[in-house]
Amino acid sequence: MAVTSEHTVLKGTHSIGFSSLIEAIKTRYTRHRVYRQTVNELSALSNRELADLGLHRSMIRRIAMQAAEDYTAH
Repeated sequence: MAVTSEHTVLKGTHSIGFSSLIEAIKTRYTRHRVYRQTVNELSALSNRELADLGLHRSMIRRIAMQAAEDYTAH
């Protein structure tokens, strides 16, 4: 039994798709790096230091996620 498949590639779209993929990977890596750095720095603070900033330890992940999104939005 033979199986055949047919692929159609539009001229020029292959390179555009690849560069978009690379940019998406770079953006995701940058977001993750900013997220991890923010979590690490805020986690290193004491509860008192966080309170002085108006933060609670339970807010760290949400703040880090927002920081990562804001960083890559620029």
